[in-house]
Amino acid sequence: MSAYCGPRHFSITRHINPGRGGGRTLAVSEWGKRDGFPVFVLHGTPGSRVGVAPRPTLLYQLGIRLIGYDRPGYGQSGRSEGRAVGDAARDVEAIADRLGLDSFAVVGRSGGGPHALACAALLPERVTRAAAMVSLAPQVGPLSMGASWTEGMGPGNIDAFARAAEGAESITEEVTARSSSIRADPDILIRQLAEGPHADQRVIADAGIRQVLRRNYQEAFLSSGDGWIDDLIAFSRDWGFSVSDITVPVLLWHGRDDVFSPAQHSAWLARHIRGTDLRLEYGKAHLDAMSVLPDLLPWLRQRGTTGQRRSTRQPGTAPFRLRRLP
Repeated sequence: MSAYCGPRHFSITRHINPGRGGGRTLAVSEWGKRDGFPVFVLHGTPGSRVGVAPRPTLLYQLGIRLIGYDRPGYGQSGRSEGRAVGDAARDVEAIADRLGLDSFAVVGRSGGGPHALACAALLPERVTRAAAMVSLAPQVGPLSMGASWTEGMGPGNIDAFARAAEGAESITEEVTARSSSIRADPDILIRQLAEGPHADQRVIADAGIRQVLRRNYQEAFLSSGDGWIDDLIAFSRDWGFSVSDITVPVLLWHGRDDVFSPAQHSAWLARHIRGTDLRLEYGKAHLDAMSVLPDLLPWLRQRGTTGQRRSTRQPGTAPFRLRRLP
């Protein structure tokens, strides 16, 4: 009988330059069936690994091993200043190697969407399927939305991304102060989210959702707002890969009333990723993606085995260390 897993919290220290000392910590959590099919879930912006996850019992019933981690600069993961969206693939690969996973699916919500697509593009031999919910599309680069990127986007996001494109010095002071305030009182951000479309207001009205968001934001800003700063900058620059290079099956979900990352972003992605399953829903917005993940899990686990493999590394050669989190 498979062991029930959930939750299990740990971290790895990834050494970017093995043999030169130093390293960067990645905080990781997992839920569900310990020997189930592995699915990486990549959190939003801002967010953390302890964000919204389906009930462990549902994951067990579906045979899913759900794995989440704090992107660099968030929660208990060390910062990687100047990171690009594409760098997420290397971090996911490092975690998969440490867990002995040969293949896996990946799903990202909101700011996690572009990072999930990075894994699909850059790890085609390991990623079986990828899903991106309410994702952004590339703003700049050889293949990007260009000037139409901000159409339908709320003024707050337009301003934040415009200043992020100017560099860290343009947003660091404000984002750092705001992150400290939200860490002390997560309801600050929750109240701002409640000012969005009616569909988002309906989601925020749920007391259970609000409690999940409070825990998520407190963990995200546990030490600083660096992750938020680096996400904003990364989205405003070249992603480091082309979405047209993606060859694995991709599912895109978007609520048509989304003003944080407008639905036209997913529509654009669908036109440039071959064979994409695009799902646009009327009467839904950005936060509705929180309840969509359980519906996507059966699709994500198709065309895969358990993904488990025996590590081929010799003892003492792994470029990272694992330690259990409190």
